[in-house]
Formats: sequence, C-alpha cells, structure tokens
Amino acid sequence: MDLKTAKLIIKSGFLECIIAAGFDQEARDLFKAKKNLRLLELKDWSVVSDLQMKRVSGGLLLESSDSLTLDKRKLKVVTKKKPSQAQMQSLIFAWKVAKHVKSNAIVLAVGTATVGIGAGQMSRVDSVMIAKSKSSKLSQYCCLASDAFFPKADAISWAHKAGANAIIQPGGSIADGDIIASCDRYKIA
Repeated sequence: MDLKTAKLIIKSGFLECIIAAGFDQEARDLFKAKKNLRLLELKDWSVVSDLQMKRVSGGLLLESSDSLTLDKRKLKVVTKKKPSQAQMQSLIFAWKVAKHVKSNAIVLAVGTATVGIGAGQMSRVDSVMIAKSKSSKLSQYCCLASDAFFPKADAISWAHKAGANAIIQPGGSIADGDIIASCDRYKIA
C-alpha cells in the first residue's frame, strides 16, 4: 500500500485492522499514529479466493463456500421405514437444493423437482409451514430436506401435514430420539 492510499484510508474514520498485500514505509509511518491499529500483510490472496464476503452491521463477515458433498455411503437410515430408491434420489436432490438456501432451510421435493422452500425463519416449524404454503397441493408424497437438525418433534408433525413421506436431515439434536419416534409414528422414512 502506498502513502496516497494510506491517507485515504486514514480519512475514512475508525480503523482496527488493515489487510493489504504489503505496505510502503511511508504508509507504515502514517499508520503508527493510529493507536491499536493492526496491519496485516497477506501476500498470497489465493488463500481467500474461496471466501465469500457479506456486509453486516458494523463490519464484514467472511465465510468459506460450502464445497462439501453428500457421501451417499455415509447416509444412515434411523427410522423403521426405509426410503425407496426413488425417495432416496429425491432426498439427495432436495438436500443439494437446501445447501443453497438461507438458514433454517426446508425444501420439499417430488422427484427432482422442488415444490416448496421455506427459509430464513427463527423456527424450523415456520420454515416447514412456509414450504408447504409455497407448494400449493404439489407437496403430497414429497420428500423433505432440512439443512439442520430438528430441535423438536413438532416440525415432524408439520412435515407430515405437508405431505412428506421421507426426510433427510443431519441429526445431532438432543431430541433425536423424539424426532425418530415421531417419524415412525407418521410412517415417515
């Protein structure tokens, strides 16, 4: 970073940290006057090429992109009812869609068609209800993908009302036993 750029940055206001490929000595000298300012040199920007930047109140959020893929061999069926091969294909499709939807994603799919999406809600139940309302009547006998575990069994009741007969979700809730029992009660794979 050269002195001219450093002067522009100083005028921008409150600073805690500046990241650049390098700093001229004049720029370093100028920045020394700023108390508690950290200078970080990042000569190889390829390490951040996989990062996505989002503005948030008061700063920026850096996230790595979700490059994980689903390993079908590691899928575990925990319910009494096992998904059919067609349901499994639909579940995997819905899972791939859910990966690209905002937080608390619920995706309803029939075959390899998305029929309803609910997302960005504080409650997973609300996401299920929104997905159902977006699907119209297309969700009958659908498969449901959730981007996170179900914290309570109430979402399974709503999934059943939405027409889901198979669900894919990562598990990991302390209520997993209740979730599985609820799926078994509704004969959901």
